[in-house]
Amino acid sequence: MSNKLHIVSLGCTKNLVDTEVMMGRLQNFELTDDSADADVIIVNTCGFIDAAKEESLNTVLSLHEQRKEDSLLVMAGCLSERYQEELVIQIPEVDIFTGVGDYDKIDELLSQKKSRFSDKVFLIDGAERIVTGSSYHAYIKLSEGCNQTCSFCAIPSFKGKLNSRNLDSIAKEVEGLVKKGYYDFSFVSQDSSSYLRDQNIKDGLSLLIQRIELIDGVKSARILYLYPSTTTMSLLKNIAKSEIFHNYFDMPIQHINDDMLRVMKRGFGKDKTLELLNFMRSLPNSFVRTSFIVGHPHETQAMFDEMCEFASSFGFDRMNVFSYSDEETTPAYDMSDKISAKVIAKRAQILGDIVSEATTKSLEAEVGAEIELVIDGESDEHEYLLSARKLIWAPDIDGEIYVNDRRKDEDLTYAKIYKAKVTGLVGNILTATVDNA
Repeated sequence: MSNKLHIVSLGCTKNLVDTEVMMGRLQNFELTDDSADADVIIVNTCGFIDAAKEESLNTVLSLHEQRKEDSLLVMAGCLSERYQEELVIQIPEVDIFTGVGDYDKIDELLSQKKSRFSDKVFLIDGAERIVTGSSYHAYIKLSEGCNQTCSFCAIPSFKGKLNSRNLDSIAKEVEGLVKKGYYDFSFVSQDSSSYLRDQNIKDGLSLLIQRIELIDGVKSARILYLYPSTTTMSLLKNIAKSEIFHNYFDMPIQHINDDMLRVMKRGFGKDKTLELLNFMRSLPNSFVRTSFIVGHPHETQAMFDEMCEFASSFGFDRMNVFSYSDEETTPAYDMSDKISAKVIAKRAQILGDIVSEATTKSLEAEVGAEIELVIDGESDEHEYLLSARKLIWAPDIDGEIYVNDRRKDEDLTYAKIYKAKVTGLVGNILTATVDNA
C-alpha cells in the first residue's frame, strides 16, 4: 500500500484525541495536506446535531470528488457509528466505514480493506497519539458515553452509558506527554463532573486533580464540560485550591428558566444552577464559560426573554449559542409545540448579539491587566506580531492575543510562558506587551 495520508477531524476535541490516536497507529504514512495526492483519506465525523452531520457528509463527498484513483476513503467516528446501516447503503463512495470503538485498529482495517463497528467505545488506555496543533498543550479524554438523559441529546444512543478511564491510565498518559515537553492540559468528556461515577466514586474529578498535581512538569490545566447536577461545591473548592488547575469553569447550562430546564431534563433548577455559577464567579481570576440552546420545544417567548436577560447580566466570559436540532432517538424529537425554524433562527441571532457584547465586555476588562500568556507562533495579521493565548484560556475557543515579537534585544520563544501586560483591544483581539524583566 502506498503511504500518503490525508486526515480530517471534525467536531469536538474528544474527536480530535481519537484522530490523534489514528495518526499514532499510522506513523508509517506520510501526512499530506493535499487530498488529491493521498493514498488514504480518513474523515473522523461528528454526528451530534444537523449542522455537524451536514458538514461531515459534505466533507466526505467533497474529498471523494477530489481523490485519485485507487485511493481509500474512510469514514470514521460518531456519524458513521450513529447511522452505520444507512450510510453503508447510501454512500457507496466510501470504501471503509468504522465507528467510535476501533480507532486503535485503523491500521488493521486499512490492510484488510474492510468496514468494522466495535460494540465498545474507545478509551485510549495506552494507545500512542500524535498530538496536533501544539507543542505544549494536549487534550486528555476522561471518559466516553453519558448517564444524563437530556431531552435534546442523542449521544447516549450511540456512545452508551458513562465509561470512565482508569485514573492510572490518565496519569500515565499525562506523564508520557510531559516527557515529550507538554505542560498544559485540558481534560474533556461528555460530562466531566461525572468522571468515575460509573465506578461508584462520587467525586472523581477531585481525585484526578490530586493525582495530576503530583506529576512534575505539569504547569497548567483546566477541565471542560462540567454538568450542573453533578458539579459539587466540594469540587469547585478543590479546583480553587489547586496550584495547577485554573479557576476555569466551562459549564453548559443550556437554559435558565426553571420550566424549560425541567422540559430539557437537566436535573437541576435555576436556583441550584445560580448557586454554582455565583460561586465560580466569586473566585479570584475565574473564567466562566457556558452554552445555551434556543428554540427547544415548549420554549415560550417569555422563557427566551428570561434567558437573554440572564445571559446579558450575569457576566459570562464566553458563551456559545446552539439552535435546537430535532434529533431522532431523543425525547424532544417526539415532543409537541415545536418551534419553527424561522423563530429559532431569529432567537439565535438575538442571543448571538448578546453573546458578542458580553465577550467584548469581558475582553475590555482585561485591558491594563498583568497576565500570563504563552506564545503560539506568528500571527496572521502582521509579520511583526506574534499570536499568543492567555494561559488560563482554552486553546482555539477563548481568543487570541497579539504580542510584539521583540523584548529588548531578545526574541520571544514559542511555547514559553511569559508575564505580560494587556495594552489594548483591536476588534475582538487583545494586544499585549511582554514584560522586560
